[in-house]
Amino acid sequence: MITRTLLNISGQSYRCHVSKLSVRALQTTAAKAQKECFVEELEEENTGIAVINFNRPQTRNAISRNFLDEFREAIEGLRYHTKTRVVLIRSLVDKVFCSGADLKERATMSSEEISKFLNNLRHAYRGLETLPMPTIAVIDGAALGGGLELALCCDMRVAGEHAKIGLPETKLAIIPGAGGTQRLMRVIGLGKAKELIFTGRNLNGQQALDLGIVNYAVKGGSSFPKALELAREILPTGPIAIRLAKLAIDRGSQVDLESGLDFEKTCYDQVVPTEDRIEALKAFSEKRSPVFKGR
Repeated sequence: MITRTLLNISGQSYRCHVSKLSVRALQTTAAKAQKECFVEELEEENTGIAVINFNRPQTRNAISRNFLDEFREAIEGLRYHTKTRVVLIRSLVDKVFCSGADLKERATMSSEEISKFLNNLRHAYRGLETLPMPTIAVIDGAALGGGLELALCCDMRVAGEHAKIGLPETKLAIIPGAGGTQRLMRVIGLGKAKELIFTGRNLNGQQALDLGIVNYAVKGGSSFPKALELAREILPTGPIAIRLAKLAIDRGSQVDLESGLDFEKTCYDQVVPTEDRIEALKAFSEKRSPVFKGR
């Protein structure tokens, strides 16, 4: 059962969608919420699901140097966490996912500082994209510019009632600089990507769904329950198989079919000797659900 809890921290209230989280876990969430970006590990029936929370309400989750440092820390902390099976990325700020770069901070940077920041941003996004476990962006508000570029690094995206999605950089006389020109094209095709980037047009959730930018568009309220439902569907699957399937898909999408098939075989060969595969066969013969251990 999903509940909506309000955390009041330093006079500021935050939405926190939880599912039977313990009091201890909720208190930990409140303590972590002092940060602009932090990881929350869900419990009980959601064990194995980690949530990266964005929490910078004063700037609508605009990406500053500090925000970026905390985001990179969160990503790298999850990379080798074998108990994490699925990662969700959501905002605790109402009606916003991520509004892109912190333009006020950007205005104070020199050209060299801007180049360094963008390099760090690209590395952070690539770090998200290459996490070994499935990732889901929970878009419950504005995901604009760098915010959409971040969401495009996730394996799947779900949009809520208040989703606002777009790459408006050309309206600021710049171009998407953190992978937007490349990743959007791979998601929706060359012509549609050019149209959205050239016009700087913003989309709602349904429009984004129609173009294939998001996997689901929720008609009313938050998309977090839908993202959680999707994550729960992944939890019973073999963790090694999921990681290798993601790797095969991601690598294969960048090469010709013959090379992709060869790489798929390489990945398949790695699951054959695993204990999980033997457990799956044993469970099938015994007519029970398998218990996978990631070995």
